[in-house]
Amino acid sequence: MTGKVPSFSPGSIVSSALPSYIALCLTLQVHKLVSAQFTVTGPDHPITASLGGEAVLSCHLSPRMSAENMEVRWLRSQDSEVVHLYRDGQDQYGEQMPEYRGRTELLRDDITSGRVFLRIHNIQPSDDGPYKCFFQSGVSYEDALLELQVAGLGSDPVISVEGHQDGGIRVVCRSSGWNSQPEAQWRALKGQILPSASENIAQEANGLFQAEIAIVITEESNQKVSCSVRNPQLDQERKTAISLAELFFPRVNPWTVALGVILPLLAVLTALASYCFWRQRRAKETLRSDKESEKETLLSEWEGEKEALQSEMERQKAEYEAAKELGLTRAQGYAVDLTLDPGTAHPNLVLSADRKHVRYGDTRQDLPDNPERFDKYPIVLGAEGFTGGRHYWEVEVGNKPQWDLGVSRESVSRKGWVTLTAVNGYWAVRLRYGRYTALTSPSTPLPVSVRPSRVGIFLDYEAGEVSFYNVTDRSHLFTFTDTFSGTLRPYFCLWFNAEGTNVAPLIICPVPAQT
Repeated sequence: MTGKVPSFSPGSIVSSALPSYIALCLTLQVHKLVSAQFTVTGPDHPITASLGGEAVLSCHLSPRMSAENMEVRWLRSQDSEVVHLYRDGQDQYGEQMPEYRGRTELLRDDITSGRVFLRIHNIQPSDDGPYKCFFQSGVSYEDALLELQVAGLGSDPVISVEGHQDGGIRVVCRSSGWNSQPEAQWRALKGQILPSASENIAQEANGLFQAEIAIVITEESNQKVSCSVRNPQLDQERKTAISLAELFFPRVNPWTVALGVILPLLAVLTALASYCFWRQRRAKETLRSDKESEKETLLSEWEGEKEALQSEMERQKAEYEAAKELGLTRAQGYAVDLTLDPGTAHPNLVLSADRKHVRYGDTRQDLPDNPERFDKYPIVLGAEGFTGGRHYWEVEVGNKPQWDLGVSRESVSRKGWVTLTAVNGYWAVRLRYGRYTALTSPSTPLPVSVRPSRVGIFLDYEAGEVSFYNVTDRSHLFTFTDTFSGTLRPYFCLWFNAEGTNVAPLIICPVPAQT
């Protein structure tokens, strides 16, 4: 059987390949059109925010279109970790970085116009740096980069004189609390930069920077200098000046030299004046003896007064300690039995069956968003309300790193972000980042010598007082004074721990019976 080899002409090859080529071109053109439906634009300058304050990041679509049904991600651009995620028409928290939980809020007022804003609360040093806003609609997606600069202006420079060095005086300038690495300089009176003897810029345990710079000032150099420490990124500066008195650089008086020449010429007169000097010496010795006797008498009287003063101080200290102990003992006599109100609890808070324990869960529970429930802050209120009288309860805090305890008005807003202070109806004490404060405006730092594992709260409604006690060492922590009206309820807030889920609970404890 003889086979026949088919023949192909150039025209037939082109005719068969043309449809495939046209389809490929159309596919590439359609993909190009889909991927180019919109662009994303962010601010063309860094956004500046202060430590502890708020920052608002913004991006918008061009041309203007609604992003309500898009997926919107805010990311840290270095590693693309999620700062905030909006998808399927609502916020999603499952992928959010732990250090941003409870601190972000997507503002959607202009989302139908393609503009979105992300508000970050309680700005921390670690929030500094680049961010990325990412939009996706179907297979189309675009993103934009923007930068947040956290402004941490350090303390005023403190200048100290630390002795002699290299024939001069060593002067050291120190400043701390800078968010980014600062620059430190010594300057003369007319602004010239002076060379430093040593310089040390170090980062402290809290992530902030401390600057220390030294200079050696000699008699020949400028004796009036200034120390300036500045943030080069934000062009912020603090400065302190010092003028060294002539006490550090005594000068030779020309009269001293003249006297050195004249005194030998007066040697002859010395013999003639010796008798007068002797008489004067006798008189001075007599006067000195009288002064020594008077000095001893005054010293003896002063020692007696000092002992009396020390005795009085010890008595007052003992009375204070007794009054402090009596205050807690008196408060414990008004103990009440409390439970927690699940209807007010934030969806991340998990209550025990007896409603005495509450902890922060790692997932947001599917709970009805009733008007009484807090939706932003991890807060739960006590089930009992007070319109008068005296009431005392104790809460076991253990080693929990972050919490608020106190009382609040029944009428406080349960929705959105508010400032948690006594002015807004929250009389509470807080532990955050190892610092104890009272929620006054501004907040009041509390000196705590012994870490409380149990805290006592005493409400005296008619007296207008809310007092807090460290039950561990029975010391008084703080007392709010105000005028109360309406219903007050026990207040509990469990802040999220950035190192992981804050699983340890707050526990309402029975108060020991008074004997």
